[in-house]
Amino acid sequence: MHQLFAELMGTALMIVFGVGVHADTVLNDTKYHGSGHLFAITTWAFGISIVLFIFPTICLNPAMAFAQFLLGNMSFIRFIEVSIFELAGGVIGAVIVYIMYADQFKHSYDKIDPVTIRNIFSTGPGVRNLPRNFFVEFFDTFIFLTGIMVIVTIKTPGIMPIGIGLLVWAIGMGLGGPTGFAMNQARDLGPRIAFAILPLKNKAAADWQYGLLVPGIAPFFGAAAAVIFAKFYLGL
Repeated sequence: MHQLFAELMGTALMIVFGVGVHADTVLNDTKYHGSGHLFAITTWAFGISIVLFIFPTICLNPAMAFAQFLLGNMSFIRFIEVSIFELAGGVIGAVIVYIMYADQFKHSYDKIDPVTIRNIFSTGPGVRNLPRNFFVEFFDTFIFLTGIMVIVTIKTPGIMPIGIGLLVWAIGMGLGGPTGFAMNQARDLGPRIAFAILPLKNKAAADWQYGLLVPGIAPFFGAAAAVIFAKFYLGL
């Protein structure tokens, strides 16, 4: 249970940083309104590094837990348990952000497009083309998890959190434009659930078709590809 609660708390903290920075840049009457994608992606990257310094042995990501299951490092039941706690952490983190920015949300109703407000919580495509969106999330996750599996082989203290943060930063800047680079069901579906249940005014639809297909399923295929590449090419 200690490990499962670490997954929950770590994922919640990651979402506090990530959804928090989107609220900060999008909503009216914040200190950093309009700061842009570089500000947001850098905060995601640094935030994940901090989470991994605090909780160095967690997955933070059902796709990574699935990769560990495929590698034989985790039972299927444990994979399900970890994924549930991570999704719950995603919901909790998003609710915390809503409470922190409740006044700014109120000042943004009827002034900011409802879909833009939804996208504070969850990812969405720049151009909706589901097959291509699926491929982008598959490929982003493949690069992400392969990179992590290489980085964790470096035993120098501090390299793992910093390296994974830099990996997130690079993927976000180079590959994040088409879909918002979820690469993680807890990152997208957890806050999407929170968005669906929070008392937001004039809410857009949660868009479960996109959420379940693209950030929901594609990362599992990316995880499987990363495991195959890591085992049979990299020899990890």
